[in-house]
Amino acid sequence: MISVVIPTLNAEATLGPCLAALVPAALDGIVRQVVISDGGSTDRTAAIADDAGADFIVAKPGRGQQIIAGVSKASNEWLLILHADTVLEEGWEAEASTFMAKVDYGQSNLSAASFRFKLEDTGLMPRVLDALVHLRSTIAKLPYGDQALLIPRRLHDQIGGFSPIPLMEDIDIVRRLGRKQISILKSRAYTSPIRYRSDGYLKRIARNQVCLLMYSAGVPVERIAAFYQAKPTNFLTERDHVEEQDKEPANSIKPS
Repeated sequence: MISVVIPTLNAEATLGPCLAALVPAALDGIVRQVVISDGGSTDRTAAIADDAGADFIVAKPGRGQQIIAGVSKASNEWLLILHADTVLEEGWEAEASTFMAKVDYGQSNLSAASFRFKLEDTGLMPRVLDALVHLRSTIAKLPYGDQALLIPRRLHDQIGGFSPIPLMEDIDIVRRLGRKQISILKSRAYTSPIRYRSDGYLKRIARNQVCLLMYSAGVPVERIAAFYQAKPTNFLTERDHVEEQDKEPANSIKPS
């Protein structure tokens, strides 16, 4: 039924719980393959994948490239693209199975689905973020990669699959799917708060929004990735630096 593809890079802190949430679905025969597509981890990511019985491959670093490599090893008719710091809610497989059956038997149009975002943290800011993401997902139909993507292989191939880009690969494919070919399931995808706690909620949210604006404005994805990976204390300076670089002549030679 489902081949799960998980892109990883030094994911030992979160990969175990991510894989554990797939076990009931594997026992029921719903998840039949898990492919870990690694971008060059130096921690215990490979060992954790091996202990779980997952297929482990090494791919070119960059989430888009890693997903493409993982999908090429997938052998089932449905794909579940899942981040290593995301844990699907207990019982998710029942709702997913119902959705897949409706698509497979023509009871609904050929479409993909994502899960409802839930940050695994307490306090006001996590709940505000949950609400904002829910509005974006249900109204604009723009789920991000941390909500996972459950997609029929034939639809994936029909729209050209994932793009080989280091960032924004989730937005890119959802936009190509379009509003009529994406559903938001009720089951939750719990996302690790590590990055939000490390960077600070306001800085992380602001950085994500700036990245989205840059992407919408046509800024090269490589520059967005460099900005995204910059230290959070310097992210406004980095944004201004990127904007200044983009004002240079197109034929100028600049480091990527």
